[in-house]
Amino acid sequence: VQLQAFGGGLVQSGGSLRLSCAASGRSFSSSVMGWFRRAPGKEREFVAADYWNGGRTYYAESVKGRFTISTDNAKNTVYLQMMSLKPEDTAVYYCAATVGWRGWVSAQSPEYAYWGQGTQVTVSS
Repeated sequence: VQLQAFGGGLVQSGGSLRLSCAASGRSFSSSVMGWFRRAPGKEREFVAADYWNGGRTYYAESVKGRFTISTDNAKNTVYLQMMSLKPEDTAVYYCAATVGWRGWVSAQSPEYAYWGQGTQVTVSS
């Protein structure tokens, strides 16, 4: 099983980036896909999640209205579209997946069994 996150980079405040997470090795059709981030000196925090087939989006308050999570079944890829980026969004971003569907979309990292390697997002002021 592999989750490969990419698309990070350096962007100015107010700019946009789209992160991608390519999933392989098993079917994720019944999984919840999540994005988390870890800023320097801080603990990992939840950003966004959705059921693979969509319709159950859940966002952290700090990104609501600016970030959008989506999936492309044909490409087995999860995206995180980030708009109106702020310096406080600077972090390493990780994609994650649960083993299956438990009936809810979780913001708790222990409920995610599979993790990608992370991609750095830096927002300059």
